[in-house]
Amino acid sequence: MKLKLLALFLFMGSVSLFAQDYFPINDGVKAKKNNNYAAFTNAKIYVTPTQVINNGTLLIKNGKVVQVGKSVSIPKNAVVEDLDGKSIYPSFIDVFSGFGVEKPKRAPGGGRSAQYEPTREGFYWNDHIMPENNAIGSFKYDSKKASDLRKAGFGTVNAHIEDGIARGTGVLVALNDDASEAQRILSDKSAQYFSFSKSVTSPQSYPGSLMGAMALMRQLYYDMDWYSKGNVDTKDRSLEALIANKSLTQIYAAGDNGNVLRADKIGDQFGVQYTILGGGDEYQYIDDVKATNAKLILPINFPDAYDVSNPYEAEYIELKDMRHWNMAPSNPKILAENGVEFTITLHGLKSPKDLKDKLMKAISYGLSKTKALEALTTVPAEILGKTGEIGSLQAGSQANFLITSGDIFDKGTILYENWVQGTKDIIQNKDIKDVRGDYNLALGGSTYTVSLTGSIDKPKAEIKKGDEKLDSKIDYSADWLNLSFTEDKIGSYRMVAHVMDNSGTIKGKAVAPNGDESTATLTRTKAFEEKEEKETASEAPQLMSLTYPNTGYGYASKPKQETILFKNATVWTGESILENTDVLVKGGKISKVGKDLRAGGATVVDATGKHLTAGIIDEHTHIAALSVNEGGHNSSAEVRMADVVDPTHPGIYRNLAGGVTAAQLLHGSANPIGGQSAILRLKWGESADGLLFDNAPKFIKFALGENVKQSNWGSFSRFPQTRMGVEQVYTDYFQRAKEYDAKKKSGEPFRYDEEMETLAEILNGERFISCHSYVQSEINMMMKVAEKFDFRVNTFTHILEGYKVADKMAEHGVGGGTFSDWWAYKYEVNDAIPYNAAIMHSQGVTVAINSDDAEMSRRLNQEAGKIVKYGGVSEIEAWKMVTLNPAKLLHLDDRVGSIEEGKDADVVLWTDHPLSIYAKAEKTLIEGKVYFDLEKDKAMREAIKKERNQLIGMMLNEGKKGGPTRTPVQNQKQTFECETL
Repeated sequence: MKLKLLALFLFMGSVSLFAQDYFPINDGVKAKKNNNYAAFTNAKIYVTPTQVINNGTLLIKNGKVVQVGKSVSIPKNAVVEDLDGKSIYPSFIDVFSGFGVEKPKRAPGGGRSAQYEPTREGFYWNDHIMPENNAIGSFKYDSKKASDLRKAGFGTVNAHIEDGIARGTGVLVALNDDASEAQRILSDKSAQYFSFSKSVTSPQSYPGSLMGAMALMRQLYYDMDWYSKGNVDTKDRSLEALIANKSLTQIYAAGDNGNVLRADKIGDQFGVQYTILGGGDEYQYIDDVKATNAKLILPINFPDAYDVSNPYEAEYIELKDMRHWNMAPSNPKILAENGVEFTITLHGLKSPKDLKDKLMKAISYGLSKTKALEALTTVPAEILGKTGEIGSLQAGSQANFLITSGDIFDKGTILYENWVQGTKDIIQNKDIKDVRGDYNLALGGSTYTVSLTGSIDKPKAEIKKGDEKLDSKIDYSADWLNLSFTEDKIGSYRMVAHVMDNSGTIKGKAVAPNGDESTATLTRTKAFEEKEEKETASEAPQLMSLTYPNTGYGYASKPKQETILFKNATVWTGESILENTDVLVKGGKISKVGKDLRAGGATVVDATGKHLTAGIIDEHTHIAALSVNEGGHNSSAEVRMADVVDPTHPGIYRNLAGGVTAAQLLHGSANPIGGQSAILRLKWGESADGLLFDNAPKFIKFALGENVKQSNWGSFSRFPQTRMGVEQVYTDYFQRAKEYDAKKKSGEPFRYDEEMETLAEILNGERFISCHSYVQSEINMMMKVAEKFDFRVNTFTHILEGYKVADKMAEHGVGGGTFSDWWAYKYEVNDAIPYNAAIMHSQGVTVAINSDDAEMSRRLNQEAGKIVKYGGVSEIEAWKMVTLNPAKLLHLDDRVGSIEEGKDADVVLWTDHPLSIYAKAEKTLIEGKVYFDLEKDKAMREAIKKERNQLIGMMLNEGKKGGPTRTPVQNQKQTFECETL
């Protein structure tokens, strides 16, 4: 038995020693690779970014680190190389790469008729979900690109297929040209990748928006859970792969600070901690980004300065873009200071060779060199679960290391060699001699001064005769110096010299303009000093101050609750108008309403001759949305406008300037059943989640008419195509929701369906419908469908034919949101009249005037004024149509919409009668915080001019210093932001 074990041991040992010996040799004699020890001595060794050994020794064998330290026992047969004070660093790692994986090609389009069904069988129902894809299956090693990456310092990259929402797994590759595929592939399933971008290989329409992509991801996780519990009879290869890949590192390609938060929100819901690809703008919402606890993959493709030499073109550059140019290089430093772990990626850079300049820029803006090195070595190794194998030079790790002339993040430092798995790649001959310094040169009876500066491998020459600077050229390679210069009236000299040592004398031959040859000697008079080479171009410019949001008219600090006493105002309570009345705002509430009020410590505002009202509420808007429609299906009840709120949208500030304090952000009208609404409080400076009205009722957008039957789309591949079909969609979906809800309530196992959950909420009175409508026949139809399923429609919005069915609306109990005097902008509004609101109001319908337009929303007070003119509605009732009535329609009238004690202090102080075209909002408050102040606005306008001029000056200076610049692109502003018309 012992003999058998010994034989087995010897056999296993021989396998490990000659692992490839079973391959036949058919093409002549082959020599085995030399696997002796190699020792690198007298080096400054960065074992990790925080463990540095001076005058240390690195010992490697068979592509692995054997030992590292100050006292290393070097075997006798080792090849020893004295690095004489040079530095050794771990090679870099990129966790987000497309190396060796060709990007899929776009599928041929189908015109305007979209594809609504998947193209595959046996996979998930959506073509853009492809977790079964493995990058290893399409990987092809590219020696040329590998060489470019090694020159930038990389030894390992993690590549994946950059296509789709669920993209499949990545492949971890060592950039070793001499290795076999089996040796260089460190992991054939290194991580699982996701994004918000659909695949280019499929024309399947859904999802067609960011909110659709988020909804699809949520449903994917629900379906994975359902499938994993054995509830599905058929086999789904996509879900099988998703389940199999759960234990891998999960990487989400987000791409900007908002999407970082969106990706993390999905992960939090399903217990997944993503590593997230950022966008370089995380500094703008650093507290929110930090709260995700996610590790970030950080692009450092800092934007170039704009070419602002043309004043006309410069006017089209938005302040937020100018600021981002100024502040983006500080992003890595700010993340590091706030304890956010990140790795740096080449993603977004034009070329790997740009990496060093970008890193140096980040360092000049305050990023520590230690953090920079961690971001390129230990952090990516940790993300990939490869600590101890790559990213450091600990014993047992792969021999992936860089040999440099000094500090790798200094401008003059040369990268000599990049070793990957113990294989040397020479980037620059490390025995190159430093010829920089000041010299005297005697030629033709004249003495010239020669100053050699620049980098060791690419010196620059400046040659003078006395004070006259001469045109010159220099080339330095393989210890040969080629120098030429031209002197007026004499001609050109050419000199070739071989640099034998660093003694300070360079000897060679020179050819005079007349062709005579002579011996020439460069005699050094002064050694080169690195400080002389300091360049101001790398210095960090003055940073602008961050504002909330970080755009024009952003605030230096977020507004805080105040105690404010408005004295002697004309107060529009919502039910009456009170002259010379005081209102006390305290603790975010309307504390008291009356005369001669007093409050110690309150800020007193003299409102004599001014009007105080509740804040305007826009029942129907599309401002501050990154996407409006998800038209990929005829029902998109699962999508959420709350997912795509844009807190930087200028419409928020402009609405505050128009006295608007709250708004319902509605999905568009691309399909009969749209998406879930978001009710916003226009808290300028808050994050997207901070804008959401807390504990607001749930709403959803439905739509009728031309848009949903696609009259103007030229699309004939999606149901419905007629108004009859629209009715059938509602009937079918509500019947399905009814059956779904019944099964859920029965206690039986059920597949969680976000779409059906939303529709079931309508049936249960937990979610309300705001329905886009124009034509009376369809209005009647929608009410009948609702009554059939025992619920009521909450609001008909637009409803320009509401005057025809006002009595039926009142009977049904539905409100009307409408325009004051829009008509004739398409066929189905030909019967619109400006008396519509007044007639519906006369029949007992709760009527609101809404905008559906980014420009109109700023002057809803004037739209209310039109209702007084058309139909003789009283001023109080007209004003209620933009305050209390929309609050009632949104089921928020117990909190906002009127000035009553105990309600939230969402109020506006007007300079004039609020229904007048002359009225301006002087102060706009939300929960007792001043979010707009007319005087502050004037001051900010001046500050913005000053800041723009300052930034333009910086950019002009950047251009003068030879920095890269880009041409401004004229922004095509679109103020008309209504839904599909």
